[in-house]
Amino acid sequence: MTEFPKITFGMIVLNGEPFVRYNLRALYPFAHEIIVVEGAAPGAKNIATADGHSRDGTLETLQRFMADEDPDDKVQIITRDGFWSEKDEMSQAYAEQATGDYLWQIDSDEFYHAEDMQAIITMLRDDPSITAVSFEMLTFWGNLDTLADGWYLRRGANIYHRLFKWGEGYTYVTHRPPTVHNSDGVDVRHLHWINGNTLAKKNIYMYHYSLLLPKQVQEKSDYYGNTYADFSGGGKWAQESFTKLKHPFHVHNVYRYPSWLERYQGQHPQQVLNMWHDLKDGGFDIDLRPRNDIDMLLNSRIYHFKRWLVKYCDYFARLTLPTLRSRIYFKLRLILANNRTV
Repeated sequence: MTEFPKITFGMIVLNGEPFVRYNLRALYPFAHEIIVVEGAAPGAKNIATADGHSRDGTLETLQRFMADEDPDDKVQIITRDGFWSEKDEMSQAYAEQATGDYLWQIDSDEFYHAEDMQAIITMLRDDPSITAVSFEMLTFWGNLDTLADGWYLRRGANIYHRLFKWGEGYTYVTHRPPTVHNSDGVDVRHLHWINGNTLAKKNIYMYHYSLLLPKQVQEKSDYYGNTYADFSGGGKWAQESFTKLKHPFHVHNVYRYPSWLERYQGQHPQQVLNMWHDLKDGGFDIDLRPRNDIDMLLNSRIYHFKRWLVKYCDYFARLTLPTLRSRIYFKLRLILANNRTV
């Protein structure tokens, strides 16, 4: 039988606590190698040390993992004293060292079920013509029982390009969106690409915990606010929409689009459950978000009705002319301006 392909996992990380050790544990059984690039781009200067490192002990956690939990020498850390020019350079740094047959990009707060990872690797073995794989993302908000969804995500932003064929002469072109060219200069997603919608039909998702903890939400808002003009109000959004839930239809950090919360009753990857147990048990000096207001909101019939209305308007707005679409947006804003949801 043909051998399984070698997978290089590439991660860039700044302030990855508490996720990073659990993520490495989740990846380790499936990895040919795990290359982690630690540090900050200039936009993250407010949340990094003066010399461009994580300020929450992430680098030390990585070093301890290599010393205590890396018996097969799979983990490599790339870092520097000083700031990286941008995330492109950080991703290119791990790509330049990759020796696997495939390059699987992963953030510290992204996880997969172990059986799904094995299914993907088996799929690559059985069909080596596959050149790229994307995943549909589930975004967790405030706790493990709550999902964020919205117009922005449903219009394509919930598909993350993460896995790419790799070999001699291949290049990692850009981080936004993640793009790899083969030795002929062709984007590998233009060849044999498995779309995230295809995998979602098989219940294979990427589990994204990007909006789980107040610490990371504040840090992400600061970074995006310093990097993109559209996120200049991210700090206010973090305080009003995440911390206080004052705007229950703008819960996603791309807050210019309507978004909402829903219950999640599915399973989580095991290492996420391990992390959550340790967080609740006081294993980290990291605050959890209170959930009383979330439960009150999701038990509200008014919120359920308004959520249905927002979803319906999204489908209708996509099919209408621009002038009518503007009227729909205006009417919807008037309806949602009354924040009474309980």
